[in-house]
Amino acid sequence: MRETIVIGEVTKPQGIRGEVKVRPLLDDAAAFRALRRVYIGGAEYKVLSCRTDAQAAYLALSGVADRNAAELLRGKEVLAARQDLPALEEGRYYIVDIVGCTVCSEEGEELGVIADVLPAHTDIYVLRSGDKEYMFPAADGVVTEVDVEGGRITVSKKRLGEVMVEQGKA
Repeated sequence: MRETIVIGEVTKPQGIRGEVKVRPLLDDAAAFRALRRVYIGGAEYKVLSCRTDAQAAYLALSGVADRNAAELLRGKEVLAARQDLPALEEGRYYIVDIVGCTVCSEEGEELGVIADVLPAHTDIYVLRSGDKEYMFPAADGVVTEVDVEGGRITVSKKRLGEVMVEQGKA
C-alpha cells in the first residue's frame, strides 16, 4: 500500500495571508483538522491552522506567508502520510487502495481490474476488462468482499450483471 495518499487539491488562495482552499477527496473534510503536516508539489508543509466547511478545507501552511506564495500551489494535489490520517470505519477504503484490484466472481472467475473509482453516495467502480470498461456501484450485494491487502474484490456475478453498464453506452 502507498505510504502517502492524495487527500485533496488546492483550488485557490484564500485571503491575503497565504491560506489555501482545498477541495477534499475524503468523505469528510473535517478529517483535515487532525493533520499536522501535508505534502504539496513534493514539499512538506506544517499545518499551522485548519478550518473546514461542507465543501472545503482552508489551510494555513508554514512557509506560505502571502497570497502570492499560495497562488503557486493552485491546482496541486495535497497528500498526507497514511499514518497521519484518521482510522477508517469498517468496510471503508481509500480509493488509491481499490484502484488496481482484481475483480473476481464468487466462483473465482477473474472479470478484470478496477481502473478508477468515481466518488458518489455509493461509489462507482470502473472495471477494465480487455479493451472495454464497465461501471458498477460498489453496493452491498454486488460487492461481497474486499481484500485490499490481497488486491482482490469479490462480486456477485448475478447482481453485477443486473447493475453493470458498459462505459460509453446508455
